[in-house]
Amino acid sequence: MRAEMMFKEYKNMKRELSVLEFQLRQFVGIDEEELIESMCFSHPEGDERIQTSSISDKTSKIALNYKHIAERENEDWYDFLLKRYKSIHEEITFFEHNILELQGVLSEVMMDLLNGELTWETMMKKYNVSHAMIGKYRKAAIKELNARYELRDKQTEAYILS
Repeated sequence: MRAEMMFKEYKNMKRELSVLEFQLRQFVGIDEEELIESMCFSHPEGDERIQTSSISDKTSKIALNYKHIAERENEDWYDFLLKRYKSIHEEITFFEHNILELQGVLSEVMMDLLNGELTWETMMKKYNVSHAMIGKYRKAAIKELNARYELRDKQTEAYILS
Protein backbone atom coordinates (compact mmCIF):
# COMPACT_ATOMS: atom_id res chain seq x y z
CA MET A 1 0.00 0.00 0.00
CA ARG A 2 1.37 3.38 -0.93
CA ALA A 3 1.64 6.43 1.30
CA GLU A 4 -1.13 8.43 -0.39
CA MET A 5 -3.58 5.55 0.00
CA MET A 6 -2.52 5.02 3.63
CA PHE A 7 -2.98 8.70 4.30
CA LYS A 8 -6.54 8.55 2.95
CA GLU A 9 -7.46 5.25 4.62
CA TYR A 10 -5.63 5.79 7.92
CA LYS A 11 -8.68 6.64 10.05
CA ASN A 12 -10.75 3.81 8.54
CA MET A 13 -7.93 1.36 9.17
CA LYS A 14 -7.55 2.53 12.78
CA ARG A 15 -11.30 2.08 13.26
CA GLU A 16 -11.24 -1.40 11.71
CA LEU A 17 -8.24 -2.33 13.86
CA SER A 18 -10.16 -1.29 16.97
CA VAL A 19 -13.19 -3.38 15.94
CA LEU A 20 -11.00 -6.39 15.14
CA GLU A 21 -9.22 -6.08 18.48
CA PHE A 22 -12.58 -6.03 20.27
CA GLN A 23 -13.82 -9.05 18.30
CA LEU A 24 -10.68 -11.03 19.09
CA ARG A 25 -10.87 -10.22 22.80
CA GLN A 26 -14.56 -11.07 22.99
CA PHE A 27 -14.46 -14.07 20.65
CA VAL A 28 -17.09 -16.68 21.47
CA GLY A 29 -17.54 -18.25 18.08
CA ILE A 30 -20.52 -18.87 15.88
CA ASP A 31 -23.93 -19.10 17.50
CA GLU A 32 -25.20 -22.69 17.71
CA GLU A 33 -28.61 -21.85 16.31
CA GLU A 34 -27.12 -20.05 13.29
CA LEU A 35 -24.90 -23.03 12.58
CA ILE A 36 -27.75 -25.52 12.82
CA GLU A 37 -29.90 -23.33 10.60
CA SER A 38 -27.18 -23.05 7.95
CA MET A 39 -26.62 -26.79 8.06
CA CYS A 40 -30.34 -27.48 7.65
CA PHE A 41 -30.52 -25.39 4.52
CA SER A 42 -27.28 -26.64 3.00
CA HIS A 43 -27.37 -29.30 0.33
CA PRO A 44 -26.06 -32.75 1.22
CA GLU A 45 -22.69 -33.70 -0.22
CA GLY A 46 -22.99 -36.90 -2.24
CA ASP A 47 -25.70 -39.47 -1.88
CA GLU A 48 -24.53 -41.13 1.32
CA ARG A 49 -27.24 -42.65 3.43
CA ILE A 50 -26.56 -42.73 7.13
CA GLN A 51 -29.49 -44.86 8.12
CA THR A 52 -32.75 -46.01 6.65
CA SER A 53 -35.27 -44.94 9.23
CA SER A 54 -37.84 -42.21 9.48
CA ILE A 55 -35.19 -39.66 10.49
CA SER A 56 -34.05 -37.63 7.49
CA ASP A 57 -30.50 -37.79 6.21
CA LYS A 58 -30.01 -34.09 6.90
CA THR A 59 -30.99 -34.47 10.54
CA SER A 60 -28.61 -37.39 10.99
CA LYS A 61 -25.76 -35.55 9.32
CA ILE A 62 -26.35 -32.52 11.52
CA ALA A 63 -26.26 -34.68 14.62
CA LEU A 64 -23.04 -36.41 13.58
CA ASN A 65 -21.19 -33.41 12.18
CA TYR A 66 -22.35 -30.54 14.38
CA LYS A 67 -19.41 -30.40 16.78
CA HIS A 68 -16.79 -30.89 14.05
CA ILE A 69 -18.34 -28.22 11.83
CA ALA A 70 -18.76 -25.77 14.73
CA GLU A 71 -15.11 -26.14 15.73
CA ARG A 72 -13.90 -25.75 12.14
CA GLU A 73 -16.09 -22.69 11.52
CA ASN A 74 -14.96 -21.06 14.76
CA GLU A 75 -11.29 -21.75 13.99
CA ASP A 76 -11.68 -20.36 10.47
CA TRP A 77 -13.45 -17.23 11.73
CA TYR A 78 -10.88 -16.62 14.48
CA ASP A 79 -7.99 -17.21 12.06
CA PHE A 80 -9.53 -14.73 9.61
CA LEU A 81 -9.94 -12.07 12.33
CA LEU A 82 -6.39 -12.61 13.59
CA LYS A 83 -4.86 -12.54 10.10
CA ARG A 84 -6.75 -9.34 9.22
CA TYR A 85 -5.75 -7.75 12.54
CA LYS A 86 -2.07 -8.56 12.02
CA SER A 87 -2.13 -7.24 8.46
CA ILE A 88 -3.75 -3.92 9.34
CA HIS A 89 -1.63 -3.53 12.48
CA GLU A 90 1.55 -4.06 10.46
CA GLU A 91 0.52 -1.48 7.83
CA ILE A 92 -0.44 1.13 10.44
CA THR A 93 2.72 0.54 12.47
CA PHE A 94 4.93 0.83 9.38
CA PHE A 95 3.15 4.00 8.28
CA GLU A 96 3.29 5.68 11.71
CA HIS A 97 6.94 4.72 12.22
CA ASN A 98 7.92 6.22 8.89
CA ILE A 99 5.97 9.42 9.53
CA LEU A 100 7.84 9.84 12.81
CA GLU A 101 11.11 9.31 10.91
CA LEU A 102 10.44 12.15 8.44
CA GLN A 103 12.99 14.95 8.49
CA GLY A 104 12.44 18.37 10.01
CA VAL A 105 8.95 19.77 10.37
CA LEU A 106 7.47 17.18 7.98
CA SER A 107 6.88 14.64 10.73
CA GLU A 108 4.95 17.07 12.92
CA VAL A 109 2.92 18.46 10.01
CA MET A 110 1.98 14.98 8.80
CA MET A 111 0.93 13.87 12.28
CA ASP A 112 -1.27 16.97 12.57
CA LEU A 113 -2.80 16.21 9.17
CA LEU A 114 -3.34 12.56 10.08
CA ASN A 115 -4.98 13.29 13.38
CA GLY A 116 -7.24 15.78 11.66
CA GLU A 117 -7.64 17.85 14.79
CA LEU A 118 -6.30 21.00 13.15
CA THR A 119 -7.66 22.73 10.08
CA TRP A 120 -5.25 23.89 7.42
CA GLU A 121 -5.82 27.47 8.57
CA THR A 122 -4.89 26.53 12.14
CA MET A 123 -1.83 24.72 10.87
CA MET A 124 -0.83 27.77 8.81
CA LYS A 125 -0.84 29.80 12.03
CA LYS A 126 0.87 27.07 14.08
CA TYR A 127 3.77 26.68 11.62
CA ASN A 128 3.67 30.30 10.42
CA VAL A 129 3.50 29.28 6.74
CA SER A 130 1.09 29.71 3.83
CA HIS A 131 -1.63 27.31 2.72
CA ALA A 132 0.51 26.38 -0.27
CA MET A 133 3.46 25.57 1.99
CA ILE A 134 1.36 23.11 4.03
CA GLY A 135 0.50 21.44 0.72
CA LYS A 136 4.18 21.36 -0.25
CA TYR A 137 5.07 19.80 3.11
CA ARG A 138 2.43 17.15 2.54
CA LYS A 139 3.65 16.46 -1.00
CA ALA A 140 7.28 16.19 0.15
CA ALA A 141 6.31 13.85 2.97
CA ILE A 142 4.27 11.63 0.65
CA LYS A 143 7.25 11.46 -1.74
CA GLU A 144 9.62 10.42 1.04
CA LEU A 145 7.11 7.91 2.43
CA ASN A 146 6.63 6.37 -1.02
CA ALA A 147 10.41 5.89 -1.25
CA ARG A 148 10.28 3.97 2.03
CA TYR A 149 7.41 1.83 0.76
CA GLU A 150 9.44 1.05 -2.37
CA LEU A 151 12.40 0.05 -0.20
CA ARG A 152 10.16 -2.28 1.81
CA ASP A 153 8.79 -3.78 -1.41
CA LYS A 154 12.32 -4.35 -2.72
CA GLN A 155 13.35 -6.03 0.53
CA THR A 156 10.31 -8.31 0.37
CA GLU A 157 11.01 -9.09 -3.27
CA ALA A 158 14.66 -9.87 -2.53
CA TYR A 159 13.63 -12.26 0.23
CA ILE A 160 11.05 -14.02 -1.94
CA LEU A 161 13.48 -14.41 -4.83
CA SER A 162 16.35 -15.66 -2.65
